[in-house]
Amino acid sequence: MSSMQNNEAQVISRAPVRVNSDAYIRSRKRKHVRERFLMTITHLVLIIGGISMIVPFLWMLSTSLKEPGAVFTFPPQWIPKPVMWENYVRAWKAVPFGRFYLNSIFVAVCVTFGQVFTSSLAAYAFARLHFPGRDKLFLCYLATMMIPGSVTMIPVFILLKTIGWIDTYWALIVPGIFSAYGTFMLRQFFMGLPKDLEDAAKIDGCSLFGIYYRVILPLSLPALATLTTFTFMGSWNSFMWPLIVINSMEKKTLPVGLASFQGLYTTDWTLLMAGSIIVLLPVLIVFIFNQRFFVKGIQLGAVKG
Repeated sequence: MSSMQNNEAQVISRAPVRVNSDAYIRSRKRKHVRERFLMTITHLVLIIGGISMIVPFLWMLSTSLKEPGAVFTFPPQWIPKPVMWENYVRAWKAVPFGRFYLNSIFVAVCVTFGQVFTSSLAAYAFARLHFPGRDKLFLCYLATMMIPGSVTMIPVFILLKTIGWIDTYWALIVPGIFSAYGTFMLRQFFMGLPKDLEDAAKIDGCSLFGIYYRVILPLSLPALATLTTFTFMGSWNSFMWPLIVINSMEKKTLPVGLASFQGLYTTDWTLLMAGSIIVLLPVLIVFIFNQRFFVKGIQLGAVKG
C-alpha cells in the first residue's frame, strides 16, 4: 500500500516538471521562428538595397558598351550586341583625358595628404595638449561644419582672386586641406587611446611631436585610413569648385572634363558612361586597399565596447 502511494506521489510531483518543460520547448520554438522571420526580413531588405545600388552601375557599364542608337531601346538591352569596346578609346581621345587624369590624381593626392596631416595635428592638439581656451576654440572650429559650402564659396573665390590663385592648382588644393570634420573624427579617436604609452614615451625623452609621430599615428591607422578614403573620394568627385576656379583646359579635372560629353541639345551617353567607368577605377582601388583598415576599426570598436 505504501509503495503505491509513493508511486502516485512521484507521478504527481513529476507532472508539473513535464508541463514546464513542454512550455519551455514551445517558447523556444516560438522564439526560434520569430528570429528566423526577422532574419529573413533583414536579408530581404539588404538584398533589395544591394540590387538598387548595383543596378545603376550595371546600366552604366552596359551603356558604355552600346552603339549610340541602342541606349534608349525598349525593353532595355542589358547585354549589348555588338559590344562596342572602342567606346572607351573614343572617350579617351575625344577630350584630353590623360591630362584630366593627371590633374585629378595630383589634386586628390595633395588634398588627401594635406587634410590628413593638418587634421591629425589639430586633433592631437585638441585631444592631448592643454592650453587656455582649448575647448571653446574646438567648439568654434566645430561650428564651421554647420555653414554650407555654398555660403563660403564666393568669399573664398574673392580671396583667391585677390592673391592671384584663380586658374592655378593652388586654388584646387589649398581650400581643401583643412577640415573640421576630419579634425573632429580624429580627435574623438585620439581621446580613446590609452595615455600610458604617451607617459612611457615622455619618460624615454620623446618630444610632443615625437609622441604624435611615433605613438599616436601608428595606433590610429583605422581612423586615418577612413579619413583618407573619404577625403580622396570627395576631392576626386569634386565638380562645382574646379568648374568655378579653373578656366584653362590643361588644368581641368575629370568631373569637369566629363561634362564635355554633354552638349546644349544632345548628350553622347555611350562616351559619357565609358568615361565615368574610367573615372570610377581609382576610387575602387583606394576603397579596396583601405577596406582592411575599416574591418580593423570595427574590431577595435567592438573590443573597446
